[in-house]
Amino acid sequence: MTVEFIIDYGRRAMELILMLSLPMLVVGLVIGLLVSVFQATTQIQEMTLQFIPKIVCISLVMVIAGPWLLDVLTEYTRNILERFPEWVRTTGGLITQGVDPANMNR
Repeated sequence: MTVEFIIDYGRRAMELILMLSLPMLVVGLVIGLLVSVFQATTQIQEMTLQFIPKIVCISLVMVIAGPWLLDVLTEYTRNILERFPEWVRTTGGLITQGVDPANMNR
């Protein structure tokens, strides 16, 4: 395992987190904006008015997108767990040959 390899998997994990959280974040943003416009037009200045619609809509999105979210996360985890023995064998082989994987160049 090289530093580039670990950075690549860290980048992939961050992209996955962003992809999985994006539907809930977008819905929360849109609902918050709509409630803010509603509050501005009706001059209702209740701070807790935004939370109930956001919670309901984000929960609904989680229920609808839940199977897709679980499939993507399961596939990513399965990929890591299936390839882990290969990574360990590769790194272990380098150590037994006297090569330090931390100091390897491409």
